[in-house]
Amino acid sequence: MTVDASGDWKRWHEERETQVSAPYGPLALAGTHWVEDHADGLLPGVPGIWAADGDGVRLTATAADGLAVDGEPFAGEIHLAADREPAARVTLGERRLVVLVRENVWGVRDYDPAAATRRAFRGIGATPYDPRWSVPGRFTPYDDRQAVRVDTADGVERALVLAGELAFAVAGRELTLQVAEQADGRLWAVFADPTSGHSSYRFRFLYSAAPDADGSTTVDLNRAQLPPCAFADHFICPFPPPGNTLGLAVEAGERLLV
Repeated sequence: MTVDASGDWKRWHEERETQVSAPYGPLALAGTHWVEDHADGLLPGVPGIWAADGDGVRLTATAADGLAVDGEPFAGEIHLAADREPAARVTLGERRLVVLVRENVWGVRDYDPAAATRRAFRGIGATPYDPRWSVPGRFTPYDDRQAVRVDTADGVERALVLAGELAFAVAGRELTLQVAEQADGRLWAVFADPTSGHSSYRFRFLYSAAPDADGSTTVDLNRAQLPPCAFADHFICPFPPPGNTLGLAVEAGERLLV
């Protein structure tokens, strides 16, 4: 049976555009507010008083604030744990106020379907599928996972936990990426290349299927994708770790916003 790789890629691209432009997709993120940066508990444009409280956030609000918790109007005080983004217990009309934590620092993300970034979206520029960019890869795990400190999109250095190396060859070039491992076993790389910051965004993400027992998987650079911070300035995407800037220009995958 013939596999329609080009058709699969087209469907993937269309699904990506639908996903990022969804009411609570990346384009809807209107703000990320770190609670510790606001000693008075007042977050910009967000009603209520928010304070870090041990293993969560304490929200204090009045009826006049207009907040709801679990779909019901809220007044009083409540302790909130981290949400499973972009779901949120706290809402303000159509806005979702997502509680998150990064390296023990608590914050609130404001998802607004009416965000200007979402209204302005015209699509993701991507290079059409080319089978030469889809190649076999081999994953070699580290003996122990390695936490490296990398800069992130908001200017703060944070840990990126790497599980091993993914080796592959394109156009006769032997290439290697350091990769993290997702909960479902997929491999995730943050990489740059000579097109970064020019004909492509300054760095991109690449996901590969969970490797087989012998470490084999497929590296499909046609599915290199823009990181969330390409869609909204309020994400904290990690920059590529040392060694993940490829010497080969990756003229494939998602490149820039239209």
